Amino acid sequence: MSSPDGVVIVTGAGRGIGRETVLSLLRDHGVPVLALGRNEEHLRQLMSASTGMSGALRTLRVELASEEGIPAIVHALDGDRVFGLVNNAGLFMRRAFGEWTLADLQEVFKVNAHIPFLIVQALYGHFRTFPPAHVVNIASMGGFQGATKFPGLAGYSASKAALVNFTECLAEEMKDQGVRCNCLAFGAVDTEMFRQAFPGFQAPVTAEEAGRFIAGFVLTGHNLFNGKVLPLALSTP
Repeated sequence: MSSPDGVVIVTGAGRGIGRETVLSLLRDHGVPVLALGRNEEHLRQLMSASTGMSGALRTLRVELASEEGIPAIVHALDGDRVFGLVNNAGLFMRRAFGEWTLADLQEVFKVNAHIPFLIVQALYGHFRTFPPAHVVNIASMGGFQGATKFPGLAGYSASKAALVNFTECLAEEMKDQGVRCNCLAFGAVDTEMFRQAFPGFQAPVTAEEAGRFIAGFVLTGHNLFNGKVLPLALSTP
């Protein structure tokens, strides 16, 4: 059943920042959300956690990088217009220098840069244009020019840098339709992925804090920004 006002889509919604973004959109803003994730159990837990919140939640288990992934998103819209998209799903990959393969780079670039771009392209005709829809790509300080880089993360960081550039290009591609696109480059946030990347380091920002910020930004940030890459970091390890 479609919503007359449209829906916000969040990818990578089963855990971490994506999960907290969905919960904040529902709890703090009361907007309808289509939450996408790979893990059915994580999505069931998200649905349970949303009980009693004012926004309506739908979930879709989907492998975004599969041939069926993006068409499944379009089908799940069920006629809804999209007024917000948070491209949060990502793949973390670490390799010692000298051990990266072409297959590694193709995989990490596909998930972190190519798929977000292709999702936006597929939804282009479904975005609400007035008030303008807002696409928010979630990158990393590792992909932000001039930020500190770390050994073993060359492919991951470069894939996030590609997402940064795609953001700027997408803003240009969609400006005549009135759709806006920005990128948030996070530093140290306490998530499972971050702890995997930097074991033993205590991140100063919680996933809940990051999710609250993203939820507010996807709903209002397009009033002030378009084609911008905003670094959000109290620290990088």
